[in-house]
This record gives sequence, structure tokens and C-alpha cells, in this order.
Amino acid sequence: MSLGFYIIMAAQFFSALADNALLIAAIAILRDMQAPAEYGPLLKTSFTLSYVLLAAFVGAFADSMPKWRVMFISNGIKIFGCALMFFDVHPLIAYAVVGLGAAAYSPAKYGILTEYLPHRQLVVANGWIEGLTVMAIILGVVLGGTMIRPDFSERALAFDFPIIDTGIDTTPEMNLLIVGGLYIVAALFNLYVPDTGVDHKPLKKNPVYLFHEFNHCLKLLWRDKLGQVSLAVTTLFWGAGATLQFIVIEWAKTVLDYDLSKASMLQGVVAIGVAFGAVLAAKMITLRKSVRVIPLGIAMGIGVMLMIVVRDIWAAAALLVLIGVLSGFFVVPMNALLQHRGHILMGAGHSIAVQNFNENLSILIMTGMYSVLLKSGLHIYWVIAMFGLFVASAMWLVKGLHEKNQRAHDSVSQLDDARH
Repeated sequence: MSLGFYIIMAAQFFSALADNALLIAAIAILRDMQAPAEYGPLLKTSFTLSYVLLAAFVGAFADSMPKWRVMFISNGIKIFGCALMFFDVHPLIAYAVVGLGAAAYSPAKYGILTEYLPHRQLVVANGWIEGLTVMAIILGVVLGGTMIRPDFSERALAFDFPIIDTGIDTTPEMNLLIVGGLYIVAALFNLYVPDTGVDHKPLKKNPVYLFHEFNHCLKLLWRDKLGQVSLAVTTLFWGAGATLQFIVIEWAKTVLDYDLSKASMLQGVVAIGVAFGAVLAAKMITLRKSVRVIPLGIAMGIGVMLMIVVRDIWAAAALLVLIGVLSGFFVVPMNALLQHRGHILMGAGHSIAVQNFNENLSILIMTGMYSVLLKSGLHIYWVIAMFGLFVASAMWLVKGLHEKNQRAHDSVSQLDDARH
């Protein structure tokens, strides 16, 4: 891999690190406000709303200019959202603005891989980017959990710059200042992301045209036999992964009596497994063999249900790592296959926008349902059982869809051979 690829990775790492540290900081602010428990998963809902509502625009926006410029502008929007939270705008609103920046950032982040690298390197590149993103998630939740600890905040607030009065007097202000600094570092790396030299399509100003174009791309990817399978898998995975973040926090609170700081560390344990699984997939799975990993999605759902019987912290850590490994191993090849099919069918930015629309609609629905279940007072064990059963069943249906497509393809091939 060239230097340009590592610059892309560095920019992604710091941006994702800030996103995840900010999520923990925002949950802590909500708890300080004594907001209802269901507001926690609603943070994720507000963050992902832009991915769904603006899907028709962000793909075209990403394809209209060099990807480094799109990433730089997007990080600027994230900094603005972080600043809103600093100046006491409600976390749900401020985090929604950060989500707007993330929605614009994502098509550029993934789209540049298909522009910059040959398709044979896409699984390896996705292994890198997913592994590094997961590392950012691990460090982000650990950083967020550390920042909200009273002992850390007391020491940090006691530190004063010589002569300069920073005016930072509270833990939330200090946390948001740190997160804002991470976004600035990411934006500086964006300035050095290489220009791939790919021709860019002028951004159409007619929203009706953009909606029509997006709808066409959406149908195109869902009708493609390999595209529909990989899109279904990644859609289910990201919805399940986002919900699992909050399930782990609530489960740790109920079963292990952990506070938010310790529970966020358990999120990091899952992420360690995902990173390991992503690295294994990058080494062992080629693009041609990517669909063979689908059964691991079923195993992931079953693994989640085992959380019900776990009471010991070490057993919990081992189970969460295993769930993470299964997740990382099957999602990386599926992601690479989806990007490859999308790039062939419609172009990088548009295909990632379609992917983001589906995946984040899944996140909205699944985290929204989780909030409803929490509000209804359902015990976390019932929530885990329903969640794990849903994931395993959905992945089993996707496996059946792929086998059906494969049989139809084999039948057509046999007919063609008979004619010749």
C-alpha cells in the first residue's frame, strides 16, 4: 500500500475516534440532565437520520469533487456540531449535526478506496479500514469512558495553562474540547489525502433529478444478484451492531452492576474482536470467496443470545470478543463485495450512498425498536433473546436467498451449455 492509502487511514481513524468519544460524552451529558433512559439509543437515531434523509444528495456530492475536499468539509460540519454541544445545545440536536457531517464523509471515505486501488486489493483495504475504524471505536469508547471518570476530570480541570485562562470549568466542556481537537487533527490529514484524478460529475441542482437518480441506483443494486445479498448482510450487520452497543451498556448495568464508564470498556472488548476478525478476513478471504462467510452471521446471533446465561466478567469478555470476531470476519468481505459491485454498476459515491441509506435505515429501525422496548419496561434478558433470534433468523433467510440465486445462475449456465 502507498503512502496516500495510510493518510486516508489516519484521517478516518481520528474522525471515527472523535465520533465514538463524543457518543460517550453525550450519553454522560444526558445522564447529568437526568434525561430518560431511552434518550441514550435516540442519540444514535439522531446521528444516523442524515444518512437516510440525505442519501440522495451525499452520494452526488461525494462524486462532484475530489474526495479529500469532501472529507475536509464533512469534518468541518462535525466540528460545528461538537461546538453546538459545547454551547449547551441539546445533545440530540448537536449530535444530529455531527451525523450530518458523518453522512457526507462516508461516501468519500469508502468511495476513494475504489478510485485509488485496484479491485483485487479491496478486501485487504476494507480489512485495514474496518480494523482501523474498530480500533478507533475501541479507543474512542475507552477515551470517552476515561474522560467521564471523576478522578480523571478532576486532574484535567486542575491543570492550567500559564497566563492563559481557558474558561474550561466543567467536565463536559473539557470532554468536548478534547473531541473537537481530534476532529481538527482529522481535518488536517484530509488536506493531504491524494487526488485520484478520477473525473467528477458536476453536482445537479435539481433535487427531483437527484431523487430520481438515487432511486435508480437503489433499485439497480437491489436487483443485482451479488449486490442484493451483500447489501442485505451489511444492512442487517450495521443495524445489529449499533443496537448491540446499547444492549451491552444496559446488560452490564443490570448483570454486572457497571456504571457507564466501565460499561463503555466492554463495548471496546466487542470492538477488539471485530478488529481481529477483520484482520483474519483480510488475510484469508478473497473477493471471489466472500459469500462463503454468510453462515457466520447466524453464529453471531446465537452468540448474542448466550449473553443471557453469562454472569462472570471474564466469561462475558470472552463471549463479547467471540461475537466481535464473528462480526468482523463476515462483514469485511461482504463490504468489499458490495463496494466492488456498486462501483461497477453506478460509481463509488452513489453506491456508498445507497449502502449508507440501507444500513442507517436499519440502524434507525433497530435502535428505535430498542428504545420502545426499554420504555415498555421489558427486562434486558428478553430484549437480548429477541435481538439474537432476529439476527440469526434474518441471516439464515439471506443465506437462503443466496443459495436460490446460485441455483438460478447454475440453471441458466446449464441451459447455455446445452444450446452450444
